[in-house]
Amino acid sequence: MSRLVETVVPRRLGTDFRWLLASSWTSNLGDGIALAAGPLLVASQTDQEFLVALAALLQWAPPLLFGLYAGALTDRLDRRLIVVTVDLARCGVLVVLASAVATGHVSVGLVLGSLFLLGTAEIFADNASGTLLPMIVARDDLAIGNARLQTGFITVNQLAGPPLGAALFAAGMAWPFAMQAVLVLLGAVLISRLSVGRPELGSREGVPDRRVRADIVEGFRWVRHHAAVRTLVLTIFIFNITFGAAWSVLVLYASERLGLGAVGFGLLTTIAAVGGLLGTLAYGWITRRVSLGNLMRVGLVIETLTHLALAITTVPWVAMAIFFVFGAHAFIWGTTSVTVRQRAVPTALQGRVGSVYTVGIFGGLVAGAGIGGVLAQAYGVTAPFWFAFAGSAVFVVLIWRQLAHIAHADEAPAPG
Repeated sequence: MSRLVETVVPRRLGTDFRWLLASSWTSNLGDGIALAAGPLLVASQTDQEFLVALAALLQWAPPLLFGLYAGALTDRLDRRLIVVTVDLARCGVLVVLASAVATGHVSVGLVLGSLFLLGTAEIFADNASGTLLPMIVARDDLAIGNARLQTGFITVNQLAGPPLGAALFAAGMAWPFAMQAVLVLLGAVLISRLSVGRPELGSREGVPDRRVRADIVEGFRWVRHHAAVRTLVLTIFIFNITFGAAWSVLVLYASERLGLGAVGFGLLTTIAAVGGLLGTLAYGWITRRVSLGNLMRVGLVIETLTHLALAITTVPWVAMAIFFVFGAHAFIWGTTSVTVRQRAVPTALQGRVGSVYTVGIFGGLVAGAGIGGVLAQAYGVTAPFWFAFAGSAVFVVLIWRQLAHIAHADEAPAPG
């Protein structure tokens, strides 16, 4: 057992990393439970398509509304304390929601309001917690540290959490939210054990009382002048437009193009998560043999060809094989992009630069979802996949040489 623990969580990463990992896995299990229980609760309160869609929008809106502000606060305050405080607030919202459900006083308005509050809290917690790893492990261990965090995300958030949430909801509608409250509270206790908190002032030294807006502008300016991180933000924005266009109609694609029912559609997501688990477990082996720049080049080619293959095929097992490969790519890409960013960005700017990246992610997804809906309505369910393939292919050609910057991101001169 000790050998297994050493393999999964090497001693050289330190005690603080083990506390961070335990907190991440615990919180992710709670979030995974909500992935299934949240939509089920909304559907139990209303059958109006607009309100169901509004529930999804209220969970996606907070990163765009508050992401940049969350990044600025992360770089001003004690990062550990932010996570603990926000998680305690999340726990309070969940207790209120679970109590309302248990006593029969729940309403669709309360559910939608709770989802918005939880989504808002999550963006603050995620931004702050995402800056803690570079503060507790050595630069050369960032890749393996991120891979272990991603492994927990896949196993408990994507694989174990949703079926557990559905089972708890079937046992009693209040149970999944009560369980999530307990897990979020436990995650806050675990993260409180870390011995780090507030970053050095760095570039803000001497001007600690300036406006938050100036801090946000500094984050944007830093990204604009750093070639590798600028390339990362631009790439995730464009590729999430193409990804969002295709995946926005995935449920229709699965039923109309592949002939899959609800179980088959869920299986696609599960297979992608299994591929992601394999990719993150092999991440250390891969990065010892392939540079980060080349790894990202391969990933972009895989994603581009994924859209093409899905646009062509009508065979379910072929689509499932494609999803397995895509899942491996998606989580390898995610681990690599986080590692590159953490290596390149000064500690004092981690929160703000991370928030710019987050806005790129969600901005691309929202734009892509709108494009995908219009294309599918006008030209059929495969049209968004053809758009995604063509757009991705053009962008890969344009960005190909710029990806060389990523291989030596941490060696680039600091922006002035």
